[in-house]
Amino acid sequence: MKIHIGSKNKAKIDAVTELLDEYPHLRNADIHSFETSSSVADQPKSLEETVQGAMGRAKEVFQNSTYGFGIESGLMKVPNTKSGFMDVCVCAIYDGTEYHLGLSSAWEAPKKVMEYMLNDGLNMSDAACKAGLTDDQQIGSGKGLVGIMTKGRLDRKAYTKEAIRTALIHLEEV
Repeated sequence: MKIHIGSKNKAKIDAVTELLDEYPHLRNADIHSFETSSSVADQPKSLEETVQGAMGRAKEVFQNSTYGFGIESGLMKVPNTKSGFMDVCVCAIYDGTEYHLGLSSAWEAPKKVMEYMLNDGLNMSDAACKAGLTDDQQIGSGKGLVGIMTKGRLDRKAYTKEAIRTALIHLEEV
């Protein structure tokens, strides 16, 4: 069995690799990661765009594999939040015929970060740096802004695993 991941982001790769070990039918898969294009904005600003990005990555990376995994984080409108938006991670698993989707929990970035993303077009890592929350330009490949905001209680890898785990429901042997 071959599994291709449509990303070179360490947090995403580690999330898939570690999580698949919990599934006996996927445990021994040959896993490879590839840089892919999401075909959406660097910082998706709607749930629809985020889902499209994950699906685009999964389909692009599918070739010669059993499953293609696409993972995309982006914003979605949520009423009654401070900024009007929350961040969510989407995992799309493509099997050559259909997509299996899963989402993570959602969380709200600080208002200043949201302003930089929405008004200045920055991605979350760049917005977090501009807001002075980190100087790590690659924060999204590590603990992520969610890791900073939760003081390590939930990091990017664990957050990504939530989306993968809920997408894997569709591939679970029952």
